[in-house]
Amino acid sequence: MKDFFICHCSQQENKIITSSFVVASKQVKAKKNGEPYLALVLADRTGQIEAKMWDNVEEFIAVFEQDDFLKVKGLVNRYKNRFQLTIHKLRRMNEVDIDFTDYLPKTTKDIGELWRTLTEFVATFQNPYLKSLVELFMADAEIAERYRNAPAAKTLHHACIGGLLDHVVSLFRSCDLICRNYPQVNRDLLLTGAFLHDIGKIQELTYNRAFTYSTRGQLLGHMIIELEMLQAKLPAIPDFPVQLKTLLEHMIISHHGQYDFGSPKLPMFPEALMLHYLDDLDSKMEAMRAHFEREALLDGPWTGYNASLGRPLLDSTKFLEGEKRVAKTGGEDADAADATPPAPESAIEAEPMADLFTEQKA
Repeated sequence: MKDFFICHCSQQENKIITSSFVVASKQVKAKKNGEPYLALVLADRTGQIEAKMWDNVEEFIAVFEQDDFLKVKGLVNRYKNRFQLTIHKLRRMNEVDIDFTDYLPKTTKDIGELWRTLTEFVATFQNPYLKSLVELFMADAEIAERYRNAPAAKTLHHACIGGLLDHVVSLFRSCDLICRNYPQVNRDLLLTGAFLHDIGKIQELTYNRAFTYSTRGQLLGHMIIELEMLQAKLPAIPDFPVQLKTLLEHMIISHHGQYDFGSPKLPMFPEALMLHYLDDLDSKMEAMRAHFEREALLDGPWTGYNASLGRPLLDSTKFLEGEKRVAKTGGEDADAADATPPAPESAIEAEPMADLFTEQKA
């Protein structure tokens, strides 16, 4: 039974731990003297941690590969305000010793309830073609099972079992709300685009041991896979409008919003543009939430650097709570000062004035 999880690092800082992890990444690098060392990223269901093995590396290099499970003994320490693990010993684990639920993070939300929410949204569609299309996907047992369990991304956002469904339901709610302020937007088209925009992730990503790309996902990417999936379903809907098909295809290939982010086309009509911005907003808000959760035990309101957002983050809740504490302490100090009897004038005159610059230098 695994008793140490990565989220416990702050409680075990500068201590030796023994625990099991899945290898999310493995690299053999060279020290300055040319000797090899192991640079790993280890993972469990609560997160990931960088790990280094400096000594006796040669005997362990060929023992394991990425996606293997390791029993590790090492020192938890902090480097550049981030926890890391210095490995002293390791061994590859046998499959019979592994409880897979310890290693893959899962959404804390009820997947059945999320699926019901999605179904309720689709039931409100007015366009019969779009409603039939989404229901056709949801009625496909294999697609539905994967859609309910797939992560939305490998690492950037909603990277957990059920993450794709969680992301799409959140996106449906945002789309539904924003449509009320923009009546010119076709709600059914926007929600159908939201349902389809990441459906290719169910084939692009694998998530049996760790979140990685399948060969097909690596070679094609989820947008190409989605176009194929759409093309496969449309013949089952008689007289599906060609124009509607073209709009859906454009929403799929443009939802990343920029050429640099992998979209071959920029969003060119309102529903496509709205899908891009709401998708981007939802992913970034989740990335922030998850980052604050991972670093919740840090003392101050500032987090470490977030690679996906390209910046450190300020936890505004912590920041405001800190300001309240300072204000409260200041008020108590002021009350105490008011309760202190004033010093005699002679004592005040006798008190030398402090040299503020000297104090600052000291």
